[in-house]
Amino acid sequence: MGNRSSILLVNKPSGITSFASLGTIKRTVDPKVGHAGTLDKFAQGLMIVLTGSMTKLNVLFSTMDKRYRATICFGEETDTLDPEGEIIATGTIPSLETIKEAIHKHFIGEIQQKPPQYSALHIQGKRASALAREGKVVEMESRPISVYSFEPISFDGKFLVADIHVSKGTYIRSLARDLALACNSRGYLVALTRTQIGPYQLDEACLSQDTDLLLASVANTDELMKRVDSLSLLEVGDELLFSLGNGQYPTQYSTIRHAEHDTYAAVYSKDGILRCVLDLQQQKIIAQIHSFSARTSR
Repeated sequence: MGNRSSILLVNKPSGITSFASLGTIKRTVDPKVGHAGTLDKFAQGLMIVLTGSMTKLNVLFSTMDKRYRATICFGEETDTLDPEGEIIATGTIPSLETIKEAIHKHFIGEIQQKPPQYSALHIQGKRASALAREGKVVEMESRPISVYSFEPISFDGKFLVADIHVSKGTYIRSLARDLALACNSRGYLVALTRTQIGPYQLDEACLSQDTDLLLASVANTDELMKRVDSLSLLEVGDELLFSLGNGQYPTQYSTIRHAEHDTYAAVYSKDGILRCVLDLQQQKIIAQIHSFSARTSR
């Protein structure tokens, strides 16, 4: 069993849960594993997986915007708004022109969205999906989300394929439902692939079952961290590595990059190794990545 703090870009296949896709990572990379945003069982695509002390940094990755390739079925709606549910309503199928007009009028910019009742959100201490499966009426509150782009790719008279760029917290299943309703129809999400999270692309990811690629990907962590544009980057001299490794907040450093909000910072040594991540507001180390001894062993 490994013991490595890392950022991993994982390609989750459809047909398994996000939790199940982490099993190999727990056994081979680090037993402590988290992810910055799940994918539904029927969905596939990019997941950011954090291991070891990196799991403390979920806040840096969970707020990133996301891109998807979605396939929406018009004319039917399922209770789960995905292909695993039961059909609960039907409607006429709109034209592509009607769909495009609805997207332009109602689904670009900041909008209010009601999450699906079959979701992991908690209602009075229980998951909404659990309540829904018990036959209870679940009233989901609307919340603001942003749709940056919604581009139809193809439409065969029933199935719309579209590329969608959205903010955190957006449910593509709800977009499918609401778009269909705006077209006086019914709809649900047939297929979904997450193609991008923040600066990270799906074609950079490896399958969670590919242990060789997973272990090789651990070495990319330092570079992947530098691509978090909300993070300031700092550099410390060798004389501070020992105290830094013992949890002492650095007193001297040079700034490589200054982030706009300046809340968190990644600290690198002069050899380019990521040492820790700081909370600049509270002036404390929130995650130790590589200790002083790691420098001589790498």
